[in-house]
Amino acid sequence: MSLKFGTSGLRGLAIDLEGPAAALYATAFAHYLLSTGQAKPGDTVLIARDFRPSSPAISAIAAGALLRAGLTVLDCGTVPTPALALHALATRSAALMVTGSHIPADRNGIKFYRPDGEIGKADEQAITEAADALRAGQTTIDATPAEVPTIEATVRDLFMARNVSLLPGHALSGLRIGVYQHSTVARDLFVDVLVHYGADVVPLGRSETFIPVDTEAVAPDTITALRGWAGEYRLDAIVSADGDGDRPLVSNEAGEPVRGDLLGLIAAEFLGATIAVTPVTSNSGLERRGTTDILRTRVGSPFVIAGMVEAAAAGHERVVGFEANGGTLTGSAVTVNGTTLAPLPTRDCFLPVLAVLHQAAQRRQSLSAIVNGYNLPIALSDRLERFPVETSQGLMAHLRSSPTALAAFLKPLGIPVSVSDIDGHRITLADDSIVHLRPSGNAPEMRCYVEAETETKALALLAAGLIRIRSWAEADSIGHAGDTGKAAE
Repeated sequence: MSLKFGTSGLRGLAIDLEGPAAALYATAFAHYLLSTGQAKPGDTVLIARDFRPSSPAISAIAAGALLRAGLTVLDCGTVPTPALALHALATRSAALMVTGSHIPADRNGIKFYRPDGEIGKADEQAITEAADALRAGQTTIDATPAEVPTIEATVRDLFMARNVSLLPGHALSGLRIGVYQHSTVARDLFVDVLVHYGADVVPLGRSETFIPVDTEAVAPDTITALRGWAGEYRLDAIVSADGDGDRPLVSNEAGEPVRGDLLGLIAAEFLGATIAVTPVTSNSGLERRGTTDILRTRVGSPFVIAGMVEAAAAGHERVVGFEANGGTLTGSAVTVNGTTLAPLPTRDCFLPVLAVLHQAAQRRQSLSAIVNGYNLPIALSDRLERFPVETSQGLMAHLRSSPTALAAFLKPLGIPVSVSDIDGHRITLADDSIVHLRPSGNAPEMRCYVEAETETKALALLAAGLIRIRSWAEADSIGHAGDTGKAAE
């Protein structure tokens, strides 16, 4: 069974989740809510989903399981995760989002929400234990799907109302903005929101086939498409999101993607945040900006949310969080454009998109000029897909084994002078460049993040880092094959 909790919810192969496993984890979630007093029999649980092929079946199976557990279930349809979370908080309802986010269509997952917000690591452990107990009880899990009433329009309307209150009317007039629609559940709402603000909107690339879009490591073919559209339609920007609409993708007037952590910082400044909580993978230049305090965490929304709770407890009144992918969270109520926004402590792609577009419109600057004005180090990232989990764990153990082992691994890249082990291995080299190696928490992938003074240097460092990871994995595989052969002898 491939299913496990990662940086954001339960993830695994769709073939493993679509069936009894979906019913198992939905039942475990219901038992957890009921046993802890976070719900009582008859209380409402909301379900929404993305557009990947397996999501409708998984959603229907989960709905059936929740009904049999004694809860009321409402279908929120295909809406962005932040829209589901907003309605769940407003109605004090638990919720499930069936989505694999940005990962390929052969995988899927479920994000869980308590009535007071996104679950944390302790909740994940409790749900896992409840599922294990059900499995150990050898009770046959009923995976019969169910149809439930839909409230999709209500959920969309509430989220739309939040987003059209962020900026003054016609704040984006004069901007020509492309919306890369692909298969994100945010695609139609993006058009509606941008048109509301007076932008000239050009829908692009709508697809009825699911397309995995990773906003943190944008695929080369996606960048090629963005560049082509930017020139063809003479666009000021192109905006999009991942599959479930909680991670933003913004490209400038040339079709070049804007770093997600910069989008998050712009959103934090837009809201007047006194502190911004962000993972260690976000750009190291954020602290130099000096507009807000920065609190670093491990990668994953549960850690960012925990950091926001810590910041609020320390007395900060305007608490914002964002991840390196740009997904932005609000940990406290904030007043903007004369409207007080309720906290939304889950990733949202709309807030950072609107914040950066508003800045461009107000200053009458191109997005490339705005990005250059922040003068952050050049930060790039990429990943090796289908990288076995045991291999990534072996690499991390090797790097941590001794300073000599770390130095030998990094020799083609540079000389290590300091290391952060908050999440993966983040190494500062003698020339102040950064290499950060980290196994993905959502899929069998190895991620490499780099920072350097120039784009040329960053590109070279990223390429060298990926080559070094691949070479080590190949050598490790040969070594294990040799060990197996010796054992056989």
